[in-house]
Amino acid sequence: MGAFIEVTETGGPEVLKLAQRDVPTPGAGEALVRQTAIGLNYIDVYFRTGLYPAPSMPFTPGMEGAGVVEAVGEGVTVVKPGDRVAYASAPVGAYAEERLIAADRLMIVPEGISDDEAAAMMLQGMTAQYLLRQTFKVKAGNTVLFHAAAGGVGLIAGQWGKSLGATMIGTAGSPEKMELAKANGYDHVINYRDEDFVERVMEITGGAKCDVVYDSVGKDTFPGSLDCLKTRGMWASFGQSSGKLPDVDLGILAAKGSLFATRPTLFNYIATRSQLEETAGDLFEVVQSGAMKIAINQTFPLADAKGAHEALEGRRTVGSTLLKP
Repeated sequence: MGAFIEVTETGGPEVLKLAQRDVPTPGAGEALVRQTAIGLNYIDVYFRTGLYPAPSMPFTPGMEGAGVVEAVGEGVTVVKPGDRVAYASAPVGAYAEERLIAADRLMIVPEGISDDEAAAMMLQGMTAQYLLRQTFKVKAGNTVLFHAAAGGVGLIAGQWGKSLGATMIGTAGSPEKMELAKANGYDHVINYRDEDFVERVMEITGGAKCDVVYDSVGKDTFPGSLDCLKTRGMWASFGQSSGKLPDVDLGILAAKGSLFATRPTLFNYIATRSQLEETAGDLFEVVQSGAMKIAINQTFPLADAKGAHEALEGRRTVGSTLLKP
């Protein structure tokens, strides 16, 4: 028997219930992973509340984890029992002591990276990778605005962008989060609770504005994010932690400077095995080089998934958060 979190109806954190089930057997193409660490991400909240529809009901949340392969099904060659592995992949199901997953979604964790680091960085780190290296290829001399700079993706992106030679501007909601962002690559950090971030970006850049804005906040930062962009700049909206965006009239992009806008998701950037290997491999290489540290600032037992979600939604977390089976 193994413990897992089950959601039988969408709603608040209280719908996350601990349950027990028999250990499953892997089918063709699958691997059974005994998890040692599970990543907490805002997408888990979206599924729990029903903003994103779950594939079935009841369901187990979670998109990210790390652990050891216990068994593999027929035809599996990319991993074997005993391998340390990590993943960030659909379908949901990570909030469990043991889970089945398609073996081709697993990456073997390199030496020098712990299970906890791997679980904390796969979804957030690969998100930072595709945003900074694929959606808009950040290079030396670029000016970047990254909202929620003290979040898990934000802290990784700050370090990565700085290593690429960009000027990194971040937003955060408290003096403590501002200091954390500054310690993780950001040249300038704006307290969005006390300051108008559009005005501050204009001051910081001397009116030149930004080449790209990475925005996971949504409702609260729109349309201000567009006003922070240079002519033909890019707005990458990759989340909506403050609420759903309003319907957008594309004419606003023309009015504000022939802007580009995209709504990317990680899973469209790692759809194939080769794309996954390239994205994760780049992430592993940067972490192994020492250019980037993974900040694990909160850990909750799996049984207290409810408390973890309350902390995340209450903006009481910084960096990455783990659930421990």
